[in-house]
Amino acid sequence: MSKLPVVSSKEVIRILQKVGFEYAPKRGKGSHLAFVKKDKDKDKTRLVIVPKRKDIPKGTLLAILDHAGLTKEEFINLLKE
Repeated sequence: MSKLPVVSSKEVIRILQKVGFEYAPKRGKGSHLAFVKKDKDKDKTRLVIVPKRKDIPKGTLLAILDHAGLTKEEFINLLKE
């Protein structure tokens, strides 16, 4: 299993948009941004909140990946693209 790198909120946002998430301006407040994606298979919407930070803490990044439905490996591969 690969180790998660330290990433900024800009990098996380780029990955989320790459996998189909869209910015939801009315959802995020203050220092947080919200992104939504409609799941095609399950007829539900995924909501991911990303804090605007230079470095996202590991636990926060893991929670973001969980909410987005991404594995660590998928995230790392998308970072390399």
